[in-house]
Amino acid sequence: MDPRSAARRTAPGAALLLALVTLATGCLAGRGGVVGTPGAAGVRDPYFPRLGNGGYDVAHYDLDLRIDGASGRLSGTAVITARATQDLSAFNLDLSGLEVRSVTVEGRPAAVNRAGAELTLRPDRPVADRLRAGRTFRTVVRYDGEPRTVTDADGSEEGWLRTAKGTVALGEPAGSPVWFPGNHHPSDKATYDVRITVPEGRSAVSNGELASRRTAGGRTTFRWVVREPMASSFATVAVGPYEVRRTVTADGLPVITAVDPEVAGRTPALPARISEVVAWGVKHFGPYPFSSAGAIVGMPGDAGYALETQNRPFFPGPPDSGLLVHELAHQWFGDSVTPRTWRDMWLSEGFATYAEWLWSEEHDGVPVQESFGKAYADEANWAFPAARPPGPADLSRPPVYGRGAMVVHRIRQEMGDDEAFFGLVRGWLRAHRHGNASTDDFTAYVEEESGLELTVLHEVWETWLNGGSRPARG
Repeated sequence: MDPRSAARRTAPGAALLLALVTLATGCLAGRGGVVGTPGAAGVRDPYFPRLGNGGYDVAHYDLDLRIDGASGRLSGTAVITARATQDLSAFNLDLSGLEVRSVTVEGRPAAVNRAGAELTLRPDRPVADRLRAGRTFRTVVRYDGEPRTVTDADGSEEGWLRTAKGTVALGEPAGSPVWFPGNHHPSDKATYDVRITVPEGRSAVSNGELASRRTAGGRTTFRWVVREPMASSFATVAVGPYEVRRTVTADGLPVITAVDPEVAGRTPALPARISEVVAWGVKHFGPYPFSSAGAIVGMPGDAGYALETQNRPFFPGPPDSGLLVHELAHQWFGDSVTPRTWRDMWLSEGFATYAEWLWSEEHDGVPVQESFGKAYADEANWAFPAARPPGPADLSRPPVYGRGAMVVHRIRQEMGDDEAFFGLVRGWLRAHRHGNASTDDFTAYVEEESGLELTVLHEVWETWLNGGSRPARG
């Protein structure tokens, strides 16, 4: 992403009733009834504790979306295939604003309780007995309504954004629950199959590859398939009069671009530019992690920022070289190796910013050391430690980007060997490909693989990454 901005009292009678219920439940369990506990409502992320859910891991989302072009109303069916990580008596899904019409678990109706953006699903006893640790189960949610736009703590907007010509869904950090139910925390990645039905004449673009396109009765259904795991915050749907083009790189990688016709004349070389940046990224960071690349280019004003939506980043207007490099670098840093929590966001933004510095050195003649110096001199980069933003409003502020990039460069400086440094980076990406990683994971990896003494790394970590003030320039 680019920078943007009551006490309880129990009466004696109630206590007796509770005891009787507990006894009855125990008897049922002993006779083959449900054994298990509810999954947690939230994964206790440092900034978004209610995002995500415990007790299961999603393997695959199958989303069938029908979008009314005039009203923006959405009718959806979500088929969620997940594996229980504990014996479950109930579990939660994140869904904000939309009306739930029906829910089944393993083909049988489930009781649904709603509290804000939390759905608690309680299967009937025969089904719940099959939701034991290690077992795979399928949940089907049918829902509809008008998805809403979310205003984040920093004032930026995400979720379901209405544009002058359609809609675009952007989900970092917490916007995806407004258009489909799921386990909406980046630590639970999954594959996707997304069908989007829109009025004939409009395009519907999502992540992955286009598997089919069919028109009937004045409506067109586009089916997009995402084969590699994806965090829900990087899922997108863009609907509008996009011109969709498919090319391939010299290595045969599909490049799929969707561009608003009003700006298409200003982006004729976009597929070639993407191919160039991807090839450059492969040279520095290792194999491209996905089965296609590309971009979605809307109109200025469609959103207040660009976002690294997986396979094809979204741009509100034609991107310049720096922004294109930043968002494509995120395909390695952020989309493939995804932060374990939102506190670890500097691992994505710091490396993507550093990629900009590397590109600028090789293509614009601006040495990385000069970019480092400018970042060091910028007071905004020292407002707080890169790995400890004060709150959700600070996740996209300069220290996460500029100070994060300075940490990367300090590691390179201390190693003193570019071949070893880029080997370290490629090894990091290889070790956590299509997974999640935290600051602690990165610390342990660098300590193990860099060959640097712990006292040297301690100085980098404690002053440049976590220190409360600007250190002496290295």
